[in-house]
Amino acid sequence: MLNAKFLEEMASKLNEAVASSPARDFEKNARALLAQGFARLDLVTREEYDVLAQRLEKLEARLAALENKK
Repeated sequence: MLNAKFLEEMASKLNEAVASSPARDFEKNARALLAQGFARLDLVTREEYDVLAQRLEKLEARLAALENKK
């Protein structure tokens, strides 16, 4: 899956391309294309992930407690 290093390298390469390119709106167009691509990946934010992880921990604890009552 995508990692921070990959994204940083992509941003760096895009910045280099913008600096050496006569087209000033290249960065805007590239960002729009990347945003569309990421939207299709159905990603979640770190905050959403943390909330879901906490909920899962609580549910696992409740399940373990119910299983121990049997």
